[in-house]
Amino acid sequence: MAGVVLAGVSRVYPGGFQAVQDLNLEVRDKEFLVLVGPSGCGKSTTLRMIAGLEEASSGEIRIGGRVVNDVAPKDRDIAMVFQNYALYPHMTVYRNMAFGLELRYGSGWLQRVWRRLFQPRRAAELAVARRGIDGQVRSAAKMLGIEPLLDRMPRQLSGGERQRVAVGRAIVRQPAAFLFDEPLSNLDARLRVDMRRELRQLHRRLQATIVYVTHDQVEALTLGDRVAVMDRGAIHQIGAPIDVYDHLKDRFVAGFIGSPPMNFLEGQFTAENGFRYGANGWAVTLDPQASTRLPPGGKVTLGIRAEDIHFPVARSESAVDNPLDARAVLVEPLGDTLLIHFEIGTPEPGGVETAIVVKADARARIATGDQARVFFDMRRAHLFDNQSGRNIHDPAELN
Repeated sequence: MAGVVLAGVSRVYPGGFQAVQDLNLEVRDKEFLVLVGPSGCGKSTTLRMIAGLEEASSGEIRIGGRVVNDVAPKDRDIAMVFQNYALYPHMTVYRNMAFGLELRYGSGWLQRVWRRLFQPRRAAELAVARRGIDGQVRSAAKMLGIEPLLDRMPRQLSGGERQRVAVGRAIVRQPAAFLFDEPLSNLDARLRVDMRRELRQLHRRLQATIVYVTHDQVEALTLGDRVAVMDRGAIHQIGAPIDVYDHLKDRFVAGFIGSPPMNFLEGQFTAENGFRYGANGWAVTLDPQASTRLPPGGKVTLGIRAEDIHFPVARSESAVDNPLDARAVLVEPLGDTLLIHFEIGTPEPGGVETAIVVKADARARIATGDQARVFFDMRRAHLFDNQSGRNIHDPAELN
């Protein structure tokens, strides 16, 4: 296996649209790195540039220390798994998996005859390699649990089985790096969960370098050794999944990573009864250290995740410091949890209540229209600069 490095890579399409902007990224040897972001953020374009299916407008791409900008895709020693599987419909599962190796080792009889005449040593080496194709295919099929499917045609397979075949076709090539372009998006929810588990186990067995593209944040957080969050052709944050979730660099990452999305609340600061932030009849107490990081003018947005707003109110210091009266406007049962949409505050006539979403225990008793009391765990709250979007207050860094 080998690492993958992108140094100052950009992709500009005819007409001037810049899909990727001066991207710097290092995928370590044997690492599982996930590129995640909304549609159109440039993640698939980045993957296709690594594969050689798109040409980089500028910058340098290295695989295993070798610059590959001008190397043809077939010579980059990578294997790519596509969203739509891309299986050959007229070939059996076995032939789909073996075909790439057959091409590599010279399956055409004219080519073999020519080599025997003019390159006998090379011909002997390739003959030995061809004899190993069957073992490689069957070994990969066993690893993926598709041995009984080897004689079937793709049209006879389910979506999950086709995806396993596509992964198996990549495995048998034993490439320097695997590239996955949203491979699970066509599967149903249960199959996606099963395939996520299998991909993690596969990575541990192969010790492979994997670059994986997805728009699904759950896939990103559960699969990646590291996660790179992209938007508008640039990486906003890269790190271990727990760091990307907890130590947010900016408002975009905060709003994209997490389900439901983070609550963002607009308000103003007051020095009354301590260092407070609020609006429209609600206010919470902030860590005094946050005041040292405020931008000029003090225009910020408070961000807090749904699981960090507690209902029913627990007995804790935070509950005493930050109780807020709320009214439930929508209750969404999700089986193991409830998502409760509240309105907080008592605005002036003509004003608008502040809306928040709370993730609560599934057994919590509440109905639409009920009055309740919630509290913000301010040990988990963040402040975002309204102008730059930068996170200026990560409580975890202060503890």
